[in-house]
Amino acid sequence: MDVRTDLSTRQAKLKWVIVVDEALPAGRLVNAAACMAASVGKELPDLVGRGGEDASGAVHPGLPWAGCSVLAADAGTLRELRGKAAAKDGVLVVDMPEAAQTSRVYDQYLDQLAGTKGEDVAYSAISLVGPRNAVDRLVGRLPLLR
Repeated sequence: MDVRTDLSTRQAKLKWVIVVDEALPAGRLVNAAACMAASVGKELPDLVGRGGEDASGAVHPGLPWAGCSVLAADAGTLRELRGKAAAKDGVLVVDMPEAAQTSRVYDQYLDQLAGTKGEDVAYSAISLVGPRNAVDRLVGRLPLLR
């Protein structure tokens, strides 16, 4: 990963997007984005920049230096986008299946997921991190979440 904290996020060679199902209620939408961000941080710890201090000396933890755009799509587009992204080399795909948000026990979620064919998995959101040109081609002209 080419870490360049001195460049604009638009100049970074790496791009991170989260694409959410625009039909989700606000709470589930934010939950999906936050959970996927935690997973992305675990997979790509160098994506988080160094922390800093403000003028009063208070410490602020590091944030993703590449930024993250949150985009909107319908459920069908999410499924199609996930399939295309998973086939791309160098693109990290983190997804939030709907089952993850409806189960209160993680092992039950994993059991439900294991019993569901890939083409039948419904997604609340997906997150993509990879080379800017590859991610741009995948997300095309999806709008920012409003």
